[in-house]
Amino acid sequence: MNSDPIEKPQAAEGVRALAQSVASPLTRAAIFLVVTINAGPEHRAAIRSFCGDLAALLRAVEFRDIEGGLSCVMGFGSEAWDRLFGAPRPAELHPFREIRAGERHAVATPGDLLFHIRAKRMDLCFELATQIMARIGDAVSPVDEVHGFRYFDDRDLIGFVDGTENPRGDAAIDAVLIGEEDAAFAGGSYVIVQKYLHDLKGWDALPTEAQERIIGRKKLSDIELDDSIKPTSAHSALTTIVEDGKEVKILRDNMPFGHAAQGEFGTYFIGYSRSPRTVEQMLENMFVGRPPGNYDRLLDFSRAVTGNLFFVPSATFLDTVAEDQPATAATSATPTPAEPSSSMPSEKDGSLGIGSLKGEISHE
Repeated sequence: MNSDPIEKPQAAEGVRALAQSVASPLTRAAIFLVVTINAGPEHRAAIRSFCGDLAALLRAVEFRDIEGGLSCVMGFGSEAWDRLFGAPRPAELHPFREIRAGERHAVATPGDLLFHIRAKRMDLCFELATQIMARIGDAVSPVDEVHGFRYFDDRDLIGFVDGTENPRGDAAIDAVLIGEEDAAFAGGSYVIVQKYLHDLKGWDALPTEAQERIIGRKKLSDIELDDSIKPTSAHSALTTIVEDGKEVKILRDNMPFGHAAQGEFGTYFIGYSRSPRTVEQMLENMFVGRPPGNYDRLLDFSRAVTGNLFFVPSATFLDTVAEDQPATAATSATPTPAEPSSSMPSEKDGSLGIGSLKGEISHE
C-alpha cells in the first residue's frame, strides 16, 4: 500500500475496494521481509491490530520525503490466513508447492507474512522496516530479510536486463488484480517469492553466445532471439504462458542482492498475479521442463533457497480488520474512493521470470 492506492470495483453493488500498491513503479531500492507469527492469541491479536495501522505508519515515514516513492505491500500465507481471519478464504490461496526434478529443487520455506517495501532510497525502506518490526517484533519471528538494489540499467547480476516483458498501464492492473472470479476478494492479488543464489564464476566462464541461448535474449541489446535460433529450453521461452491463444502476464519486481566479500550473488524473484497458477506453470516449465527434461538451463547456475506464496488483500480489507472482530466485515465496507493511482509500472519492471508451487511435486 502507499498513499495513492489503486481503485478496483468489487462485484457487490455499491462496494469498492482499494488495492494495495502492487503496481507501483520500479524503484532503486527494496526490502523483502518474511516473518512467521508466534503462537498465542495475544500475537494473533497484535497482527490483526497492526493491519489497520499499517497505512498510517507508512504515511508517517513517507512524509519525510514525499518524492521518495515509498510503498509497502503486506501479504499473508495460507496457514496465517486461517489463524488470523478464517473463512472466507481467497479461492486460490494454498501453501507454496515444492518441485523436485533431478538435482533441481523449488523449495518451500516458512513464511506467514510478507512485507515488500520499495522506495527510491534505501534509508526510507530501512526506516519503514524498522518501524514495522518495532510494532510487531514481539509477535513474530524473522525468517528472511533481503535488501535489494537496482543494478545499472535494470540488469541482474548475471548481466541481462530483467523484466523486459512486464505489462504496463491497464494491462498490468488486469494481470495482477482479482476481479469477479473471486468477488469477496476483488482488488486482491497473489504473490510468489523466491530467493535465488547464482554461481557467477561458472556463469561468467560461459561464452556470451551460450549465455544468450540460455536466456533467449541478446546480452547487450536485450533483443529477444529469433525463434529460429532460440532454443525451446531458453528461459524466456519456458516462462511464456499462453492460454487460448493469448499470453498470460504477471508483474515482476525482481531485485539483485548480494554480499561481495562472502561471494554471495543472487536475485530475489517476486511475481504478482491474479492467479498463482500462472507462476506455478512457469516453475513447472523451468524445473521439470516443457516437455519434461527440456528444463531451464539457467538452473544449472542458479538455485532457489526460499519459496513462498502469499495472498495480498485489498487495502480496504486491511483498513477494516479489527483486533477482536471477524475480518469478514472488510468485504462489506464502503470506503471513500481514492483517485486511481498514476503509478504504473515502467517499461523495465524487474524479472528473471521465476516462480512457485505446493505440497511437493516430484519429477525424478
